[in-house]
Amino acid sequence: MPKGYWIASVTITDAARYAGYQRHAPAAFAKYGAKFLARGGDAQTLEGAEFERHVVIEFGSKEDALACYHSAEYRTARDRRAGACEARIVIVEGL
Repeated sequence: MPKGYWIASVTITDAARYAGYQRHAPAAFAKYGAKFLARGGDAQTLEGAEFERHVVIEFGSKEDALACYHSAEYRTARDRRAGACEARIVIVEGL
């Protein structure tokens, strides 16, 4: 079964509020076996909208990645992220 990848691009607009997301999101990622391949770090936007932060997370499958995103644990984190950032999140099946 192909792995699943969560690709997120984020620009934080309210760091204090975003901290609430950062406190709650790890529970969802741990529950679904997430492996962070990239988080922040040096990035260069070559095309498209520019974001300040990029994250790539590997899951056992696309279904696991989607289950994580739709989980109660992640919903709690997402609620705390609302209004604290601009984000683009894509979940893609690996090869």
